[in-house]
Amino acid sequence: MDTIILKGMAFYAYHGVAEEEHHLGQRFYVDVMLKLDLSTPGRTDNIQDSVNYRDVFHVVKEIMEGKPCCLLEHVAYKINEALFQAYSMVQEVTTTVHKPGAPIPGTLEDVCVALHKER
Repeated sequence: MDTIILKGMAFYAYHGVAEEEHHLGQRFYVDVMLKLDLSTPGRTDNIQDSVNYRDVFHVVKEIMEGKPCCLLEHVAYKINEALFQAYSMVQEVTTTVHKPGAPIPGTLEDVCVALHKER
């Protein structure tokens, strides 16, 4: 199985459990890994035979900048579902949502959730 990865997509959004997160917002980063057969587009050099990276970014952007969710798990779930719905050729998807500014008292580099889905 071949792989397409979009890494470090950045969005300003309002996801979180704390009330202030819904008002103030913060920066989130999203990585998406799609597993599919890329032999045909590799041979034909035709975007119609593959997944358009720009369209994947747009799907993620709509969810990230859309209605706020409480949990990163729910955000990643919605992204996986939307990508499966948009691309029947995708056999597996893993979405990782990073929240480096999570309101946790203490020092940490990042909080992230990764959800994996298979057909």
